[in-house]
Amino acid sequence: MSPSALLRVEKVSVRFGGIIALNEISFDVGRGQICGLIGPNGAGKTTLFNCLSRLYTPHSGQIQFEGRPILKLARHEIARIGIARTFQNVALFGAMSVLDNVLVGAHSRGRQGFGAAALRLPATRREEAQLRERALQLVAEFGLGDCANIAAGQLPFGTQKRVELARALASEPKLLLLDEPAAGLNHEEVEHLRGEILGLRDRHGMTILLVEHHMNLVMRVSDQVVALNFGAKIADGPPQQVQSHPEVIRAYLGDAA
Repeated sequence: MSPSALLRVEKVSVRFGGIIALNEISFDVGRGQICGLIGPNGAGKTTLFNCLSRLYTPHSGQIQFEGRPILKLARHEIARIGIARTFQNVALFGAMSVLDNVLVGAHSRGRQGFGAAALRLPATRREEAQLRERALQLVAEFGLGDCANIAAGQLPFGTQKRVELARALASEPKLLLLDEPAAGLNHEEVEHLRGEILGLRDRHGMTILLVEHHMNLVMRVSDQVVALNFGAKIADGPPQQVQSHPEVIRAYLGDAA
């Protein structure tokens, strides 16, 4: 692995029966970089995300995070090592307040056991206060202060997307997986999202892997773009280079292009 690489995907393959969803996919993502993962529907993007977050186990290949293999880790350990994910379909607790949703994201940072929590020991109370303070900071950072105590399910979709981002950051990730964050957003909201993604990298030094169909957004925020088609990698490089790659153009426009 390159010294600057935070994530390495190496010859990862996934099959569903006779369908090859991923075919020996390999690429690195450098520390502090934004990497866009693109491709037509069915290209294998979400399958790869599910491997990274341990929802799927590849049939072959390896995934390393900070030089450490992660495919033998349990799903709940992924957040603890520094990987967080958002979903295309917002997965919030609709009846819980915005603040409580963000606090859920901080759960993986807790160190006190069940016994200490049940007894309300001083160390537990201190930790809870620290996690709450962190959640309040994120609520403020994402402009959610006015709705902190409102049930998340009552908020507009664009606002719910910001809540989900804040919740993901509450676990203090080193790598953030964004699964189609622009889905369902209008033009103004997409522009705001662009600033937020760049801000996450610049303010927090975060590495971001982004699956997105909104090509204008991907090309404007990414340092690197990886293109998939029918489970195979067809391009990997700077945005302008990938955008003009013949295989990428063919994947999106067909042979007639």
